[in-house]
Amino acid sequence: MDVGGDEATKNMGVYNLQVGNYNAGTAPPPTQINKLKLGPAHIKKDKRQSSSRFNISSNRELQSLPPLEDAQTPQEREELFIQKIRQCCVLFDFVSDPLSDLKWKEVKRAALHEMVDYVSIERGVITEAIYAEAVHMFAVNLFRTLPPSSNPNGAEFDPEEDEPNLEAAWPHLQLVYEFFLRFLESSDFQPNIAKRYIDQKFVLQLLELFDSEDPRERDFLKTTLHRIYGKFLGLRAYIRKQINNVFYSFIYETEHHNGIAELLEILGSIINGFALPLKDEHKVFLVKVLLPLHKVKSLSVYHPQLAYCVVQFLEKDPSLTEPVVKCLLKFWPKTHSPKEVMFLNELEEILDVIEPGEFQKVMIPLFTQIAKCVSSPHFQVAERALYYWNNEYIMSLIGDNAAVILPIMFPSLYRNSKSHWNKTIHGLIYNALKLFMEMNQKLFDECSQQYKLERQKEKEKQKEREQAWNRVESLAKKNDPNYRPLSNTSAPTSPPGENEDMDISYEKIEAEVKDGRKPANSDKMRIFLRKKSELPLDTYTVRALNDHKRADEYLTTPPDVNKC
Repeated sequence: MDVGGDEATKNMGVYNLQVGNYNAGTAPPPTQINKLKLGPAHIKKDKRQSSSRFNISSNRELQSLPPLEDAQTPQEREELFIQKIRQCCVLFDFVSDPLSDLKWKEVKRAALHEMVDYVSIERGVITEAIYAEAVHMFAVNLFRTLPPSSNPNGAEFDPEEDEPNLEAAWPHLQLVYEFFLRFLESSDFQPNIAKRYIDQKFVLQLLELFDSEDPRERDFLKTTLHRIYGKFLGLRAYIRKQINNVFYSFIYETEHHNGIAELLEILGSIINGFALPLKDEHKVFLVKVLLPLHKVKSLSVYHPQLAYCVVQFLEKDPSLTEPVVKCLLKFWPKTHSPKEVMFLNELEEILDVIEPGEFQKVMIPLFTQIAKCVSSPHFQVAERALYYWNNEYIMSLIGDNAAVILPIMFPSLYRNSKSHWNKTIHGLIYNALKLFMEMNQKLFDECSQQYKLERQKEKEKQKEREQAWNRVESLAKKNDPNYRPLSNTSAPTSPPGENEDMDISYEKIEAEVKDGRKPANSDKMRIFLRKKSELPLDTYTVRALNDHKRADEYLTTPPDVNKC
């Protein structure tokens, strides 16, 4: 497998999380750290008490060592560096007694901070003896059993309302992560030596930490694992396999994992650099792992990253478009309107990169579903579907295949132009009808006539049903003089607007568009968001997340361009 080069990671695209648009071929959309809204102060009794409990060291009395720059010879400098690393293996209590050992905690913090700067600036300081010590220090501080979930009943975590549990030991953990990242990125770093210590067991323990509830830790983990994937060719297949196992457990067993978005962001960068033609294992990963992720109820937490990965596959191999679209239609939500809007966003992203030949394979089932969305009583679903008519490339595809698509869409468009409760939808539907009419006036008239005939047949059947019920009622009256109908047995009346004038003309549609309704090609799209309640938040949590500095805003360091 080839892993992406500079273009796969250096191009910084802008991703709109609300609408779901991104520039194809750019970096994966970053996972948001802080989605909390500021509100009145609120003290929660049980928050942050489930932070990890470390094996506290028995001897915690640390002494300040001299600065590394005071060492006279390289040997003395190496020995002092190792002493500081070992000093940082001492673990303190941040949970049960946060105010304990403050003096020694500051000694460790200062040593970590000095080592971060030392590895970042100095050259020739990572000698062979340092590798084992650095990896051991990282493992001692980070590899631990995570606390129980704050949602033990499996309730869906809403990142815009629910507060994450922040790790109490973060003042030290952050510096440990920063030191290890600078260690991996140093020009002195030699993977051939480090692979003795950074092995499969190390990677597996690292992946287990992705379930941490602290988004700051997951942000560092994301960048750390991406660096390891780029540096160690022999671990790439194992990393992909273990990420697959995390997804399988999430989809089919627990439906609860905090790090799915971060793992997908890593995979987005990896997929961007896959060699062509795609290997069978990668296609299996798309069909068996990525697409079933659409079924999980917490899709909104990681959907931008998931959609990016799917579109990257289709850009690599357009022949995968048909199975992908059919699978999305198979998993299409029936009763969850916000999730349906997400599916419509993703479909538009797919249509932006689809090839005309592949479009013809899926246009019938695709526009059958879009017609249902246009008829949705939820105005955001109908509105999002009708915004497809503002996309120039999609309109060119529709224009080339209007003879197939217009007969599918016309009944839904016309029916809802009369009966939909939302006036904005009326305007958007008139825009779509106007565009169809401009494409092919003759075909539009044929569809209009066909629709009239079908409606006439339905009315005749309706009349026959009413007559049949009337005959049944008259027979019942004859057989029983005391018969009284319990309810109106006649068939239901036509929906509002169905009995109105059936004539549609270009002038009429043009007048409707000009009559204060939405312009045909509006540049500004509405942002589709569920209305959130304003909940009181813990100011400590808000401040901690706002102060967090990302390890990398994007996955900027490209892995080595070699096949594995």
